[in-house]
Amino acid sequence: MNRPEAGGRRASPGSVRRDFQPWNDPAAKPLVEFRNVTKRFGTVTAVDRLSLAIHQREFFALLGPSGCGKTTLMRMLAGFEQPDEGELLLDGVDITAVPPHQRPVNMMFQSYALFPHLSVGDNIAYGLKREGLPKAEIAARVEAMLGRVRLKGMEKRRPDQLSGGQRQRVALARALVKQPKLLLLDEPLGALDKKLREETQYELMDLQADLGLTFMVVTHDQDEAMTMADRMAVMDHGRLLQIAPPDLIYEAPSSRFVAEFVGDINLIEGRVTSVAGDLVTLESGPAGVIELDEDAPSCRPGDALTVGLRPEKIALSHDEPAQGVNKVAGEIWDIGYLGDMTMVQVMVGGDEGKLFKVSLTNRTRRIERPFAWEDKVWLSWDVEAGMVLVS
Repeated sequence: MNRPEAGGRRASPGSVRRDFQPWNDPAAKPLVEFRNVTKRFGTVTAVDRLSLAIHQREFFALLGPSGCGKTTLMRMLAGFEQPDEGELLLDGVDITAVPPHQRPVNMMFQSYALFPHLSVGDNIAYGLKREGLPKAEIAARVEAMLGRVRLKGMEKRRPDQLSGGQRQRVALARALVKQPKLLLLDEPLGALDKKLREETQYELMDLQADLGLTFMVVTHDQDEAMTMADRMAVMDHGRLLQIAPPDLIYEAPSSRFVAEFVGDINLIEGRVTSVAGDLVTLESGPAGVIELDEDAPSCRPGDALTVGLRPEKIALSHDEPAQGVNKVAGEIWDIGYLGDMTMVQVMVGGDEGKLFKVSLTNRTRRIERPFAWEDKVWLSWDVEAGMVLVS
């Protein structure tokens, strides 16, 4: 299915996916605004003076460890929790004190919360019936939504006659049929198996773009957030640590916590020996001399730095590379074959040294692997590969 232009999604194969960037437009008016919002539960501060703007037609993801405050943030937006301080605005209107049923917001729960005694069609129609809409309009909306979520012909079935993926679509249809300005999704794919979860991610993206709605998803699954979101926010202890498109979060994390939480990363401690423009040189002990092409204007010789290096940025070879820096010898300690890729752990600096993770794409089909346990190997990487991380 080709994506329409709504939401900046792909309109045809090969077109740019993420050209939708209203957050970079100073004149763009946010659909959702959190203004200095704080929420406490007893002595625990779940959300701490948080401000956030989400734009119309944006697919926004909140990502973070358990207990970071992301679900509390969503529940406040839905009206199930009230902030202790601050304001919540939706389309420019203060909804802080508006009860849940009067907000143009709908929420899809992780458990789906379907009525087991109602058919698929009646589950989808439930909210419309509660609003007292005419029967003809209800029937038309339900029929259209059944088509959108690919459930036509199943409207008479009960939830216990459906697969997990089908129940998930019923819950999604029930949330969307009321045509909310904003749809909140709390771990929407958590109950699905891995293959179905991956397929459903793209279905959600296409549906969101097709309807032109704003989606906000809460998840602890980094792959899920990076696949679906236009922007994502990484949270910890009730605060937003970084808000950016997924590629920037991954390639330019704002802190060590963000770098470690989103994807695998090798952390190298070192001390700066020289700075020449954007070229930073440091001595890192087991990893040897490292050069970084990194804009770090505050770096001075003698400073201690943490360098982040993603596993896929490292080259693995049996022979010593010709380059003079950004290379280190080691020994393979572990190999994990994952089908599409192989994760190799290499010990550098002897038994008391440091383990490096290196990921290799399995581009060819073969039984014998090019690397084996206890092989003596070399690691190397480009000057652009490393990144300076702050605590």
